[in-house]
Amino acid sequence: MTTAQSEAGAAAARTVTDSLVASLTRGVVGSGKTACHCPFTGERLAELPEATEDEVAAAFDLARAAQPGWAARPARERAGIALRFHDLLLRRQTEVLDLIQLETGKSRLSAHEEVQSVAMAARYYGRTAPGLLRPRRHLGAIPLLTQVREARRPHGVVGQISPWNYPLELSAGDVLPALLAGNAVVHKPDTETALTALWARRLLIECGLPAEVWTVVLGAGPVVGPLVVEHADYVTFTGSTRTGRTVAQRAAARLVGSSLELGGKNALLVLRDADLDRAAEGAVRACFSSAGQLCVSIERLLVDASVADAFLARFLARVEALRIGPELDYGVDVGSLSSAAQLATVVQHVEDARARGATVLAGGRPRPDLGPYFHEPTVLTDVAPPMRVCAEETFGPVVSVRRFATEDEAVTLANDTRFGLNASVWSRDARRARRIAARLRCGTVNINEGYAAAYGSVRAPMGGMGDSGLGRRHGAEGLLKFTEPQTVARQRLLPLAPSHGLDDRRYTALISRSLRAMKSLGLR
Repeated sequence: MTTAQSEAGAAAARTVTDSLVASLTRGVVGSGKTACHCPFTGERLAELPEATEDEVAAAFDLARAAQPGWAARPARERAGIALRFHDLLLRRQTEVLDLIQLETGKSRLSAHEEVQSVAMAARYYGRTAPGLLRPRRHLGAIPLLTQVREARRPHGVVGQISPWNYPLELSAGDVLPALLAGNAVVHKPDTETALTALWARRLLIECGLPAEVWTVVLGAGPVVGPLVVEHADYVTFTGSTRTGRTVAQRAAARLVGSSLELGGKNALLVLRDADLDRAAEGAVRACFSSAGQLCVSIERLLVDASVADAFLARFLARVEALRIGPELDYGVDVGSLSSAAQLATVVQHVEDARARGATVLAGGRPRPDLGPYFHEPTVLTDVAPPMRVCAEETFGPVVSVRRFATEDEAVTLANDTRFGLNASVWSRDARRARRIAARLRCGTVNINEGYAAAYGSVRAPMGGMGDSGLGRRHGAEGLLKFTEPQTVARQRLLPLAPSHGLDDRRYTALISRSLRAMKSLGLR
């Protein structure tokens, strides 16, 4: 074991104590045993309770019993818990930053992205949820005679299945709007990063959340995941496209709604008029933050041929300068991959590309001297089908570079994927960049930034097209998807039918004149 690994192991022992694990797992159902591990060393971090089929059902029963009382609380009271959570999260962020790093292997700065995202979501929904959920009046079928109110009702119990790569953001960040909408949540986080999710749950309980309203069940994804879908009134899932299809099919078979954020093969376009230094710096962040284990990170660089050499000189110099390591502190740029499986995928993609004629411009190797799952940030060129790296999501620190001659070719290349999650366009001409953005088939487009500008703008919806998923998180949609709209219409004085001596013919003539009048008056 290297010195860096020994230090990481010692930090894990100091942070993940038996008393901490006991505190975080209090109230978590599960008579079995499972474990999470530290990617920096490969060693066990903690033993955790594993739920049986009956225990998952019991967790839903507990949540279902608690949900009506929670929904009956005023929306402003529920929102106040989110705002207190915002303050406490920022005050105690060091605790969760250590957990995120120890469970995912990412760098400290990448871990802090999660704190930022969750704090912004807590503030946004804490401020806006009461207004978004407030009953709304609508113009009725016959003005003055028909009074209409639209109310928002929670689904009941939301089943949430979250992945390992962003364990704070993709747990608390999605649980918050579901809770503020009046639902209870039964949450299955990935076991390997469950401590972070459990820490967020405990913090929300400290802020006033009833413990039964956010229930956590742990266990193997193929076992516990389907049980969550089987019992839920609405399902949210973040993960692979293959698993997402199965989740959607199971939910649809029960006529239960679902929201899915799935994979991506995201492109970054460098136009000929881009600021090349800024573009190179931004591309490094976009490709290698969280070691590339981010759904919205960039895996394809498309560069105008007229500036490609100049851009690559800048980009490769920055890639070579990246600091890699397992330290639990700021100053390291790229951390570890999360598991042996992730490392194997990265190695397979790089070696397949190399064997089929791709050129490695930077990196290209695992780094076992740093830890069991480290891999160098890698840049490939001369990439073409049928190389796996062309079409499959690598989900690691690997990016391919391709040159284009025209804007039309750039757009065609960017859209040449079954995914449609995120893209990035770099240009000094904002109008030109927006014009290209409008032609890209993806849910978010960042101009002169890689992914953070769109993802961090929590007032706007975020999600994917094509094989990148269904539904949106963030914005009003990110809250209202956790509700069912209910329309209540009250008819006054006259029915919507022949009355007061009108026969059918005179009634329909009156209605026709009324409809023409309403259009003339500009009514909607």
